[in-house]
Order: sequence, then C-alpha cells, then structure tokens
Amino acid sequence: MDILSTAVELLIGFVALLIMTKLLGKTTLSQITPFDFISALILGELVGNAIYDKEVKLGSILFAIALWGGMIFLIELCTQKFRGTREFLEGKPSIIIRNGHLDRQELKKNKLDINQLQHLLRREKVFSIREVAYAILETDGTLSVIEKAKYVTPTITDLKMPQQPVYLPVTFISDGKVDWENLKHSGFNEEWLSKKLRHHHIDHYKDVFYFEWKKDEGVYLEKM
Repeated sequence: MDILSTAVELLIGFVALLIMTKLLGKTTLSQITPFDFISALILGELVGNAIYDKEVKLGSILFAIALWGGMIFLIELCTQKFRGTREFLEGKPSIIIRNGHLDRQELKKNKLDINQLQHLLRREKVFSIREVAYAILETDGTLSVIEKAKYVTPTITDLKMPQQPVYLPVTFISDGKVDWENLKHSGFNEEWLSKKLRHHHIDHYKDVFYFEWKKDEGVYLEKM
C-alpha cells in the first residue's frame, strides 16, 4: 500500500507541476531570473513534502502548489501589463563596461569581481577587457558584449564579397540508423544513399556513425 500511495502521489505531483509549467510559459534555464529559480525550488519542495511527509495531506499540497503557481502567474502578468513593475520584480541589466572603461560601482553592486567578469567574457569568445567597448550584465546573469571596432571580425559586406545563399545541414544517418523522413524531404531515396556510401567504401548503414548532407558542400560522414 505504501508503494501504491507513493506512486499515486508522484503521479499527481508530476501532473500538477506539468500543468503549472504549461500555464507559466516556457523559459530556458539560461533565461530564468533569481526569482524564477527560487520559485521552481519551492514548487519542487512542495511536491517532495507530499511524497515523503506522511503528516502532510496531498490535498493541502495541491492547494499550496495552485496558490503558489497563481501568485507566480499574477507576477508574470503584472510584468507584462505594467512596465513600471519590471525593474522591481525582474531586475534590470547593468552596464559594467562603458566606452571601454570598467564601471566599478556596477561591478560592486552586482557582486562581480574581475575574475568572474573575465570568465563571462571568455564565454563570449572575448579574451581581453581591452577589446570591449560595452558589456551588459543581463538579469539572468549572462553577459552581452559589444567589441571595439578594431577587434570586430569583418563581415562579407565589409570585405565587399558577393553574398552566398545559406543552406541547412541535414542528418541522414546517426548511430547506424537512417532517418528516412529527412532523406525523403531532401529529395533523395535509398538508391542515392547507397551510392554515396559505396563511394566511401561502405556497404552497410550500420557502419556509419554520422552522415550529413548540405546542398552547397555535399556529404560529410564519420565511420563507426
């Protein structure tokens, strides 16, 4: 009975959290604010209490989840409808490098030291502070960077080169398994695929670890 009770509570808790997630919308982990993170922890703790604390009734936990989720939904609604609430509830970005100079006050305000700043810059493929014109610390803790002009990689327009069309690579084989749907949508068939494999001295699909096709570059594959 204990096993059955735990299974039922887990199922109900899972469904409740799934419903709350759908109602509150989609947000990736890299986009959540500190408040979103704490809210997720509390929702998880509420379900955990329902499963492991026998003195807590499931109905009470579901009510708590609904109430907490309702408050989160209300806050999200406020930030969407009333711009003035966004800074208080979600925070605001901070400019920590302005015109090539570090803003020590903003660094101190955001509890960010030089080593942490350098780490965030390296994640943006910037390896020296001298290369940065502006750096903005976003509300989710990520860093947005504008490099100084002389360090920016030139574009095709800058080099006055003709622009080429962009094509999306399509995977035909992965781990020895053929994605027949991708093959068909790309305008090819099994005969074409077999011919390409024989060209690379491969007789069986299972001998291919990865097979990719791109319109402007053709076939790329890795054997098992």
